[in-house]
Amino acid sequence: MDVKKTFRARVDALLVMSSKEQAKSRGIRQSMSDLHIWAGLLVGWILYSMFLTGTTAYFREEITRYMRPELVAAVPPPAAQVVPRVLESIRTQSPVTTQVSITLPTERKPFASAFWRDPQAPGRGFHNGVFDAQTGQALQVRATQGGDFFYAFHFNFHYMSAIWGRWIAGFCAMFMLVAIISGVITHKKIFTDFFTFRWSKGQRSWLDAHAGLSVLGLPFHFMITWSGLITLMVMYMPFGLQALPSQADRTAVNSEIRFFMPAGKPSGELAELRPLAPLVQQAAQRWGVDNVGAVQINNPGDAAARVVIVRQQAQRISTTPHYIMFDGVSGEMLQSKDSSGPAATTQGVLYGLHLGRFADIVTRWLYFLVSLAGTVMVGTGLVLWTVKRRARLPDSEKPYFGFRVVERLNIAAIAGLSVSMTSFFWFNRLLPLDMVQRAAWEIHGFFIVWAGTLIWAMVRPAKRAWMELFWLAAILLALLPVLNVFTTDRHLLHSLRQSDWLFVGFDLTMLVFAALHAYLAVRTARHRPRAKSARRKGVATRQDAVSLDRLTPGERT
Repeated sequence: MDVKKTFRARVDALLVMSSKEQAKSRGIRQSMSDLHIWAGLLVGWILYSMFLTGTTAYFREEITRYMRPELVAAVPPPAAQVVPRVLESIRTQSPVTTQVSITLPTERKPFASAFWRDPQAPGRGFHNGVFDAQTGQALQVRATQGGDFFYAFHFNFHYMSAIWGRWIAGFCAMFMLVAIISGVITHKKIFTDFFTFRWSKGQRSWLDAHAGLSVLGLPFHFMITWSGLITLMVMYMPFGLQALPSQADRTAVNSEIRFFMPAGKPSGELAELRPLAPLVQQAAQRWGVDNVGAVQINNPGDAAARVVIVRQQAQRISTTPHYIMFDGVSGEMLQSKDSSGPAATTQGVLYGLHLGRFADIVTRWLYFLVSLAGTVMVGTGLVLWTVKRRARLPDSEKPYFGFRVVERLNIAAIAGLSVSMTSFFWFNRLLPLDMVQRAAWEIHGFFIVWAGTLIWAMVRPAKRAWMELFWLAAILLALLPVLNVFTTDRHLLHSLRQSDWLFVGFDLTMLVFAALHAYLAVRTARHRPRAKSARRKGVATRQDAVSLDRLTPGERT
């Protein structure tokens, strides 16, 4: 018995020495691997939701139109005709309005939208509406945030201050940047592995998928992460602005980056607003017919009235503001801005690349697909963490608490988000049109369903939860075009007959994603964990035992 105890003690000592030697010999790639794993895991669930909602936001205008089936696309008239009609409609509703901002129709959004302030209304008095570009009359449409919800969620989140949301988004983006750089350093053969994919190889297959998707959009993923930080750099690092001597200086700096034109104080002297059509035409001659994006009217009907015409951002990459300001009474041009400084222009270009508003339909689809690859990259990384560690568990049926938490969060963040995002469209079709706070309840429904998927993931076996939520997402996606048959007159067959390619494309895309989720559910159901091979630790122990037997009795002591 003493010899056996001595033998075991010596083996344990050899193993400890071996592990210490391995720790000492860890190189930069091993260190970067640990950094990559934990930087990606700790914020991976938030990053996945940011990537997926941000990906859909590249079609935010199309999503909003899909969620407002009452709006029928039509070729809008020239901007010089739209602006006076919409302004007249707003001033009929709110004669004493002090500020009106009109966003002109585009090919992607063939109707005008506006917000205005009524000082006699309760609260801050802000109103908004959608207007027919032909008549200027307000359109009666269902209340919904549409694609704007996904866009805002991917950096503001919800149920919290936008400032807090942006700080969280920036924190996660920094982790993403660290994960990208450390991932490149970790994968010695990253570009070789891009052309290699081994099916049905368990952990190896997940690693191949993760590496392949990472390399596929590596420049894009780096750009989208870094530019996301740059867009909010003034909030994250406000020290330069704070060092300026006056608020006027800080406002001037901000105006180089974003369009901001406060209404100013009215003079109290009544004066007739100059006709807007000639002013809009003058801006169109300067920038091009389709380049007028918005018109802001401050203090209409007052001697201090100002008309600001803003250039459309969709025709250029940079988001720096270009505008012309006119005296609203005399029509005299007071100010024109056609450029910004080098720093503001650099920030504007990076912001424009992040938003992709300049993109045509082909480029927008490329943005969407590469960003979707980034979403899957984050998702496969999260799954790979559990796949890799499950093989090391003493009993895979009874994993430790931390493993269970990660696995359940993976299920809710990946499969659950697909269910909740599709449910958002279902709520849009099923909630009563006259429901109070209808738009808010669409969003509440989104989060209620998402929370429900987390509860489901916690109470069901992991594999069953993956399968059931993937199947639920597939069913909801596949039946969404069917739901349109009963809730709108814009169903697939009608859209095909009317050549309504937006609704046709949306319904077909839902069917494609339904098939993808069904495929994932089937693959999950068919997955069988491989039988455990001899554990490395056990092999090392037997080798040490053989070596120990070969030692002389004197050497053993």
